[in-house]
Amino acid sequence: MVVGAFPIAKLLYLGVRQMSKPVANRIKAGAKRSPFFRTYVCLPPAQLYHWIEMRTKMHIMGFRGLAIKPLNEEAAAELGAELLGEAIIFLIGGGCMVLEYSRQAANSRRKEEELNETITSLQTQIGELALTTETLDAQLREMNRQLLSIPVPTK
Repeated sequence: MVVGAFPIAKLLYLGVRQMSKPVANRIKAGAKRSPFFRTYVCLPPAQLYHWIEMRTKMHIMGFRGLAIKPLNEEAAAELGAELLGEAIIFLIGGGCMVLEYSRQAANSRRKEEELNETITSLQTQIGELALTTETLDAQLREMNRQLLSIPVPTK
């Protein structure tokens, strides 16, 4: 029974992605507690997201020109932390995809180089065989010429 190569890289990527969820949760909790993170990292994206979401909903329902009230600080901090956590998970997943793509590209590039080396080797061997065949053909013609030039004894 032949066993193929175990995809250890894929298993590692899956492990990293699974570990990214608890890491994102810890970062979200830290972002909620830290005043700097709360003010400068969580609140602005949350308010922007809320504004875009409400503007889109109002546009779909046909209400135009209505002012959108910003979220209160607690709700914005919660939404911002949630957005931050999702962004972290997304970035880690995207990074894993990029690493997997580069690994696959390197594998295909290596296989292509091996194939090119094999083709070059075969072409070299064909050239050597053609040269050997020409040499043997010339020797055979020379032998035939020499045989024809030898007088045949008559009795």
